[in-house]
Amino acid sequence: MKQTLLTLLMLCSAVGVSAQYRPRPDAFPPVEEDFSTKSVSMATTVEEMADWDRYPTYETYLAMMSRWAETYPTLCHVDTIGTSVQDRLILSMYIEVQTDDDLYRPEFFYSSTIHGDEVTGYVMMLRLIDTLLSSYGSSPELTALVNSTRISINPLANPDGTYYRGNNTVQRARRANANGVDLNRNYPNPFAPAKAALAQENRAMMDYFESHNFRLSANLHGGAEVMNFPWDSYTSAQNPHPEATWWREVGRRFVDTVQSYAPTHFTDVQEADNGVVAGGDWYVITGGRQDYVNATYNCLEMTMEISVDKTLSSNRLPEYWHFLAPSFINYIKEIHNLPASVGIDPTQAPGYAAAGTLHIYPNPATDRVVVDGLVPGERLWMYDMQGRLTGCYPSGAESTEIDIKKCPQGVYLLRTEGRQVKLVVER
Repeated sequence: MKQTLLTLLMLCSAVGVSAQYRPRPDAFPPVEEDFSTKSVSMATTVEEMADWDRYPTYETYLAMMSRWAETYPTLCHVDTIGTSVQDRLILSMYIEVQTDDDLYRPEFFYSSTIHGDEVTGYVMMLRLIDTLLSSYGSSPELTALVNSTRISINPLANPDGTYYRGNNTVQRARRANANGVDLNRNYPNPFAPAKAALAQENRAMMDYFESHNFRLSANLHGGAEVMNFPWDSYTSAQNPHPEATWWREVGRRFVDTVQSYAPTHFTDVQEADNGVVAGGDWYVITGGRQDYVNATYNCLEMTMEISVDKTLSSNRLPEYWHFLAPSFINYIKEIHNLPASVGIDPTQAPGYAAAGTLHIYPNPATDRVVVDGLVPGERLWMYDMQGRLTGCYPSGAESTEIDIKKCPQGVYLLRTEGRQVKLVVER
């Protein structure tokens, strides 16, 4: 039966006919894309990316990242997440306003093309970087977003897969890294003992998460069009994500906005509820990044499948940007309306060791509060009752003092990894 369906899908592709529904891109043995009907133009200079209808060569990609950092030095810098097996750079553009105030800004992360042949998101994220930087000061919406959020964007997580045929083309890229490892099956399984050795690219990405405090992220893919939220390791009947309702609402907003521009998109996955699906309900995998991130870093991450074609004809890239860009921007805004839990209960994550009870005094308080019972080195987060993160305080000792003079009157939640206590602020 599988072989019959695979043959049918190959025939449909060959004659240019799309099946009404498509399986998840890796549900069957990979079928090499037909490039005879596609135009894949490459930009060999930054200037040739001006119309966003080309894919950059590897060297052009590096030049683009470097030029943005030089052009907007007070708005961004380039982070080197690590290197690939073949020593290509894994980069992220970190967008952060340089000010003297102490305003806490939550950290957001976009990452694309963990599967090297799924390159639509690669160009979408490059264009998003350009839009956020070039619009700062002229667009009130984007200026406010940058002023209130720390945004990190990793356009290319698997450069060896994308440039498998050399630095000058993305045609016939491959899914895996240079060692043949599927990076989105290689993360530690948070629900079972680790088995496979970690790929170099994944170790670097895990270190990047460890060095930041990302609260919301997304991992961009291609091969289908669907908003895929955790868990991938279980069906929703077996083990629903604690924030499944919130995820469905977020996915619904993303897809509804897309369909207001392009009504036929995000309709190809049969198992989805109008373009939104719990990962395991599509089909179950283990070793995926989104499950690991949700379980380990108290960060809400989902998988965005954004184009049925893994490699779009380059002249169609502007078309996809037109209907995806508003949703990409709106998804960043979701970080300012997170659920109070901000992910699953970290006590369920591997390696968690329960500590003592948190104590705060005075409580109620007006200007300062002392928190006792901390583990040196752990973070302390503060949320209002709408689930908005209002502060993050690294702890260097068992006790820390927090300035709350700028907090409006109300009830707040102070949380560490697995413990929490309520604080009443009076005015």
